[in-house]
Amino acid sequence: MFRDRMQAGLMLAEKLKKYKTEQGVVLAVPRGGVPVAYAVAKELGFPIEIILTKKIGHPMNKEYAIGAASLTDYFVIPHENIPEEYIEQELQRIRNRLKEMYKRFMGNKEPENLKGKTVIIIDDGIATGNTMLSSIQVLRKSNPGKIIIGTPVASRTAVQKLSNEVDEIVTVIVPEEFHGVGAFYEDFEQVSDEEVMFYLDKFSELEKVR
Repeated sequence: MFRDRMQAGLMLAEKLKKYKTEQGVVLAVPRGGVPVAYAVAKELGFPIEIILTKKIGHPMNKEYAIGAASLTDYFVIPHENIPEEYIEQELQRIRNRLKEMYKRFMGNKEPENLKGKTVIIIDDGIATGNTMLSSIQVLRKSNPGKIIIGTPVASRTAVQKLSNEVDEIVTVIVPEEFHGVGAFYEDFEQVSDEEVMFYLDKFSELEKVR
């Protein structure tokens, strides 16, 4: 059981120390992953960014993912009878939303070039692994040297699903029984946009004095 996301981040950072000497970037899954990622990036001395991906839903059922998109890349699993125009419209709509989020959280900062780098994706917990899987498939197009997943807690199912997709998945707890991420935190209050910006600004200040 973790006290809060910050304590979870410190415990996770300890397990990720072996990557400290590599050229890397920490990518935080907003919003809950940001406090955890802050603790990890601070320990490793890596820059921190937010990873922004959203699923592309099927035209007949938006909840059913047929792919995912980031600001720069996307992938779509081929399906019959889905017009190209629909994909283009969805990409435009998703990217407009992602641009707004990026500007809100990262301002005018240019995204890090991930090519050849050790990329560590951080979330506060992983239940099914489906969202993370989509993020990885989009991220792979940026040609990172390694993709590592770091999370304080994950279900066994998620670990099995993601293990073959990345170089390593690092967790603090993989419980026998999993009843949701929040069950492993004493304080699991929703993280606000203001908190996300607080941690990112705090990190920027740290980098200035390094």
